[in-house]
Amino acid sequence: MQTPFRIAVASGKGGTGKTLFSSNMYASLARQGKDVAFIDCDAEEPNAGIFFETEFFRHEQVTQEVPVIDTEKCTFCNQCHDACRYHAIFSLPDSQIIQVIDDLCHDCGACYYACRFDAIKPKVFPLGDVNTYHCKGYDGKLVEARMHAGVYSPVKIIDRAIQNNSMSGLTILDSPPGTSCPFIHTVAHSEYVILITESTPFGVNDLKQAVEVLKEMNIPFGVVVNRVGLGNDEVFRYLKKEKIDLLWQIPFDKRIARLYSEGKLVIDAYPGWDQEFISIYEFIVGKYGIGSN
Repeated sequence: MQTPFRIAVASGKGGTGKTLFSSNMYASLARQGKDVAFIDCDAEEPNAGIFFETEFFRHEQVTQEVPVIDTEKCTFCNQCHDACRYHAIFSLPDSQIIQVIDDLCHDCGACYYACRFDAIKPKVFPLGDVNTYHCKGYDGKLVEARMHAGVYSPVKIIDRAIQNNSMSGLTILDSPPGTSCPFIHTVAHSEYVILITESTPFGVNDLKQAVEVLKEMNIPFGVVVNRVGLGNDEVFRYLKKEKIDLLWQIPFDKRIARLYSEGKLVIDAYPGWDQEFISIYEFIVGKYGIGSN
C-alpha cells in the first residue's frame, strides 16, 4: 500500500504553464492506474476542469464566522478595534460609529475576547466552495477550490480542499501563482514541489523568489523549464550554480499553446510525453522515498 503524499506544482509567477503541467501529470498517472487525486488550489481562477469530462460529485461550502457589533450594547471603548490586527473594525468613537469590515476579518476571535460588554456576536460569512468531480475515464477525482468574488483571501478554501480531499496515494496540488499566502498554504501541505518556470528574465527572477521560500520552509523541490528556446540560458546557469534538479525542459511550441487554449491534454497529441510525466514522478519517489511503502 502506498504512503499518502502530495506533490505541489507551483510557479513564482502566472502564465508559466503550471496548470498545463499539473493536469497532464495527473492524467498520465491516472491512466497508469495510480491512486491519484488532482486539487486545483488556484481558488481565484480555477480552470483545471476544462481539460477533463467531469461529472459533479459533491459540493461543500466554506464559511467563517465574522463578528457583528450590537451598537445598543457597545460603549465605544475601542478595545475590539485595538485588538484587531487585521484592521477589520472601523471605529469613530466620538461619533459612536463602529462597524466590522467582513472581507478583512480573519475570524481570529480577538475582538470577542476584548469586548467586556457582550456586544459582539458571530454571524456566518460565506467564503467560497469546494467542488468535487469524477473525471470520466479516470479512477481519480478532481477537486476545485473556488472563492467567492470580493473575498479577501482564499487561504481557508484552499486548506479545506486539501485537508478533506487528499488521497491514500498521490495528490497533485495545482498551486496559485506567486509566493504570497495562497502559495505558501498550498506548498505547506506538500512533501515535494515542482516549480515551473520559463527561460526569460522575469521567469528567472520569480523562480528565485519561489526557491528562497521553499528553502526557508525546508521543502524539497525541482524545476521544469517551459518554453525552452525563448529568452536566454540564464535559468540553466542558475540551476547549475544552485545545484537544483532540472526535471524536464519543455520546448517552445505554438501547438502546445493552441491545445491548452482549446482545453485539450498535451499528452494526447504528443506520443511519449505521458512517460515524461511518469518518469518525473518515479524520480521524486526514488530520490526522496515519498510515496513508497
